[in-house]
Amino acid sequence: MTDRWLVALDIDGTILHEDGSIAEAVIDQVARLTGLGHEVMLATGRSVAATLPVLDLLGITPTYVVCSNGAITLQRDTDAPLGYRREIVETFNPGAVLTQIHQHLASAHYAVEDEEGYFRYTGDFPSGSMGVGGEQVSFEDLLEIDATRVVVISPGHDMEDFLAIVETMGLHRVSYSVGWTAWLDIAPDGVNKSTSLERVRALLDIPASRVLAAGDGRNDIEMLLWAGVSGRAVAMGQAPDDVLAVATEVTGTIYDDGLAQALARLV
Repeated sequence: MTDRWLVALDIDGTILHEDGSIAEAVIDQVARLTGLGHEVMLATGRSVAATLPVLDLLGITPTYVVCSNGAITLQRDTDAPLGYRREIVETFNPGAVLTQIHQHLASAHYAVEDEEGYFRYTGDFPSGSMGVGGEQVSFEDLLEIDATRVVVISPGHDMEDFLAIVETMGLHRVSYSVGWTAWLDIAPDGVNKSTSLERVRALLDIPASRVLAAGDGRNDIEMLLWAGVSGRAVAMGQAPDDVLAVATEVTGTIYDDGLAQALARLV
């Protein structure tokens, strides 16, 4: 169809509840839009292995999927074992930035995700953040891995203290975002959800005026800014103030089926 929309959806806190469930109203709206020929895809900080099951829950097979905060773009390939192949992978050497952060947050927990979605980590890490698997290693073992993503968790800090520490680090050589809690995601320099989504939009030949992006976290800010230039940038109602500030519209919270409300208003 010539007037189709590109709908890019964050997963956690936007589609998915904390218990791993998806509201039937969201599933229904996604089915409605895909049935009309619109391109509904995922753009997430999750690894590939943690993302693909959500496609199954939604019942969609989009042409592209953006994972690891933009570091990995998947393309649909029915011949691939899981139905998708890694089309674009952005990596970086995390040694310098890990060493820098460690000087400020020596007691934090660190993880590095490689291009296969395998995590190596120090300390305790939520099992849900792992991709195809994980292995506890020493901090020094993390420094030479080609990374698509670095994750830092600092359980001993509240959010405001953590933000203050992050601001002193000057992480200008990499892209980074801070999550809901004391959680820091770091991607290759200049890479975020928006950079990958702009590439996808061009490949699909969908005008920027027919883009809708929805999210709830600080790693969605660039995506919402990108969508809001000509299209629609939807922030979930429970999002932090700095996420709400960059949206063109605010919908209900995830507990109120806010995503379904926003999608119902699309076409």
